[in-house]
Amino acid sequence: MSFADLGLSDELLRAVAESGYDTPTPIQRQAIPSVLMGKDIIGIAQTGTGKTAGFVLPMIDILSQGRSRARMPRSLILEPTRELAAQVAENFEKYGRYHKLSMALLIGGVSMGDQVKALEKGVDVLIATPGRLMDLFDRGNILLTGCSLLVIDEADRMLDMGFIPDIETICTKLPATRQTLLFSATMPPPIKKLSDRFLSHPKTIEVARPATAAESIDQRMVRVDSRRKKEALVRLLRTDEVRNAIVFCNRKTTVRELAQSLKRSGFSVGQIQGDMEQADRIRELDRFKKDEVDILVASDVAARGLDIKGVSHIFNYDVPWHPDDYVHRIGRTGRAGKTGVSITLVTGADAESIDSIQKLIGTRIAELGGERTPAAEAPEPRETKQPEAKKPRRERRPRAAKAVAEAEKPAPKAEPRPPAEKRERPPRRERQAEPEPAEDGWNGPVPSFLGKGFGG
Repeated sequence: MSFADLGLSDELLRAVAESGYDTPTPIQRQAIPSVLMGKDIIGIAQTGTGKTAGFVLPMIDILSQGRSRARMPRSLILEPTRELAAQVAENFEKYGRYHKLSMALLIGGVSMGDQVKALEKGVDVLIATPGRLMDLFDRGNILLTGCSLLVIDEADRMLDMGFIPDIETICTKLPATRQTLLFSATMPPPIKKLSDRFLSHPKTIEVARPATAAESIDQRMVRVDSRRKKEALVRLLRTDEVRNAIVFCNRKTTVRELAQSLKRSGFSVGQIQGDMEQADRIRELDRFKKDEVDILVASDVAARGLDIKGVSHIFNYDVPWHPDDYVHRIGRTGRAGKTGVSITLVTGADAESIDSIQKLIGTRIAELGGERTPAAEAPEPRETKQPEAKKPRRERRPRAAKAVAEAEKPAPKAEPRPPAEKRERPPRRERQAEPEPAEDGWNGPVPSFLGKGFGG
């Protein structure tokens, strides 16, 4: 099947061919005809399957008819991050080169004034992150009553970032009669609840089992000591197979420190993390795409949806906290039918996280064969003189047991004393007989106060 079989316009087919594509991916084959028919869609597809073109291409043809009005976008695409929003905008520019469609990109980190001016002219396609969209909506710069097509992209990532309440609010501001497309790599209960509430009789398209890694990616792990992770990474990066690589870390501070460390080791390094200004992040990403830097150290802000062609390796310097993030990280390689390699550095503290990841992807991650990193190597045992075997110590008995045992011991028999010579005992003193009591009663001494009356 070719793109021409999907019902796209000749202008759009021309733009697709000039972009170097001739065969649609599974998600594109199933989604594009249904979107052109005006159906609601739930698309469950892992990253790197071409789902962005799966909704961008039919949207261009749908929006080719009609006219935009000031501050009233005709369609809305919600993305969780600035990078993803900018990438979707690039897709519209690339595939819509032969269509006269206006577009606005609403993301944080850039001037709000320029975005307001674009909205006042009227736009056919509005691509936005939820936060910036809500800011402009609350200021009265956007009216959503004319939006007839809504795309919620990377819905599970929206959930992770806490955007679901904003999305629910946005959906209530849109016309009740509209077409809604929801795309997600996984379908957790909150996303299922969202789709049940805001989609009308959707068609579910699932091109791969949720949260599975692409088969084109060779997944490996290396067990390392936590104190020597940098040494292990440097050694792996210096192998001939690594043409370029993205190195993922869990924390922004780790991204900064590791990027500086790799530069000192002689690598050409860029970095992307959440504390950077949007313009700086875009510049670093462009440098990596243009091969001006070979290594890109990134936080999970770059893990989802970024389409960077020809990434040979993905390194997980830190094992991700959430198993889903592992799938999205390694999905930056092995894209568009090409193969790729992912290597995860695993310390002793990562055992539980690795078990969760393997349970999610349904397979075990093989240890890197034949590669021994410095952190994994143990020192050679030195020959030492074997000490003489010590006599086994008697087991000490608990104090209480010892006391009981002592008490139960039979008392030692007294040795017989030699017979002593008989000694004459002194005669007993004869006990004087007590006086007989008087018949009249009192038999004791006479009290002094009575003796006077008796002639005393």
